[in-house]
Amino acid sequence: MPTLGAKDTLFQKKSTLNCRGKILSLATPQVMGILNVTPDSFYAGSRLAALPDVLRKAESMLSDGAAILDIGGYSSRPGATDIPVQEELDRLIPAIKAIAAEFPEAIISVDTFRAQVAAAAVEAGAAIINDIGGGTLDEAMFETVARLQVPYVLMHMRGTPQTMTTLAQYDDIVLDVLDELQQRVTTLITLGVKDIILDPGFGFAKTVDQNFELLNRLDELNIMQLPVLAGLSRKSMTYRFLQIDQAEALPGTIALNTIALMRGAGVLRVHDVKEAKQTIDLFTKTTR
Repeated sequence: MPTLGAKDTLFQKKSTLNCRGKILSLATPQVMGILNVTPDSFYAGSRLAALPDVLRKAESMLSDGAAILDIGGYSSRPGATDIPVQEELDRLIPAIKAIAAEFPEAIISVDTFRAQVAAAAVEAGAAIINDIGGGTLDEAMFETVARLQVPYVLMHMRGTPQTMTTLAQYDDIVLDVLDELQQRVTTLITLGVKDIILDPGFGFAKTVDQNFELLNRLDELNIMQLPVLAGLSRKSMTYRFLQIDQAEALPGTIALNTIALMRGAGVLRVHDVKEAKQTIDLFTKTTR
């Protein structure tokens, strides 16, 4: 059972995660660094091809202030190519084992929507499951998370990476996302999952305008009293709106991350760890 801090009460947002015995406090927002062991992730600058590159990037991110390293082996960009389970495992497991061996104190998150992959990743050393499908892409995921008893990032998405762009119809983007997430949270709690992080899924089955409305009203997710993760790093809502290249999207990402912090985000999932950590440091200095 997670060790709760003084601020964790029935009436306050949960502020700790039990990551296989390592207690991570979210009383101050934390950075999740993105490590993509894929050849086709949406941001080319995040792709890592070989284990030495993965380890160098992991070391750099930890040095720059990442509290969590999020390792993904399946590209979730719109229209991404589907890959077999074994290929995802072949990409992920060696990287997770290498990082766990080289940096034993690091908290590793696995970015996968497949229960089989999630279980293998936790066995290899991962301590958090980050599921873009929010349990909708693998019916075994929720029971697997409950069995493993690790923190679970519940992201909102409709459809699959191949179909999601056609499913962005909402009556009210925030209320609809809240409703769909709440149903899944209820199921997870019933199964005994103790540490749940909400991710509204910026860019997943949402238009650019819907992303901005969701960000502007991100604080409405606080009604569930669960930590909120914001994944805004170099996404299309920045570079398409500003009509720039992804490589130029860091300043825009910093601006959107600042707004997310103002709206209550507890975790920033980013490609650029140093800048995100500096953003958090400045934010906390001016708000506490």
